[in-house]
Amino acid sequence: MPELPRYKCLRTTAVPNLDGTLTDPAWDAAPWTTDFVDIRGGDSPAPRFRTRAKLMYDDEFLYVGGQLEEPHVWSTMTEQNTYLYEENNFELFLDPDGDGLNYYELEINPLSTLWELTLPKPYDDGGVAVSPTNLPGLRTAVHIDGTLNDPSDTDTGWSVELALPWTDLAQYNQGKPHPDAGDEWRMNLMRIEWNHSVVDGEYRKGEQQDFWVWSPQYVVDMHKPSQWGVLEF
Repeated sequence: MPELPRYKCLRTTAVPNLDGTLTDPAWDAAPWTTDFVDIRGGDSPAPRFRTRAKLMYDDEFLYVGGQLEEPHVWSTMTEQNTYLYEENNFELFLDPDGDGLNYYELEINPLSTLWELTLPKPYDDGGVAVSPTNLPGLRTAVHIDGTLNDPSDTDTGWSVELALPWTDLAQYNQGKPHPDAGDEWRMNLMRIEWNHSVVDGEYRKGEQQDFWVWSPQYVVDMHKPSQWGVLEF
């Protein structure tokens, strides 16, 4: 297997204003991840639309920003802690202690609807999701660069900002209150993109979806923590 991607997560001294745009000056020093690729890796087709992310941290939060190119931003799911992968979304997976067990998953859609869950172990190993597992101090913001649910125009995309409190993430890191410089976590990021049609002026979800990720899994299954990338503080 090719070497796992790595991301150097920098400490910020400025608290970003979370409005979903990633335009706050605090983000300027944070590098972009490599562009997302097909989950299957290798010679799989390149994603049709660009997806990338930035991360940084301070004493209280891990900040994650995602930028998703999308000419047709649509979403219908508004009920929290439901199967958001059934429509277009953005997902975060974190395994702070890197043991492939007791890891956190977050999904968010263009309507800012959230699903948070914990996997004691991967599904293929008999894991049963603890759902929901909502982090009390989580902060989120979504920005639509265009018009939501309007097929009559062409959008630029949508973006996401997350602030995950160390105090809430400690349960996944053997109680450790925050990472130290040099610590390495396992992480992956994913975008699900469904095809669609337009019927009577409204979007209709199709039957095919793509899975675009930061760290390829080489199989259509995000629950392979050994194939997640490395988040280095």
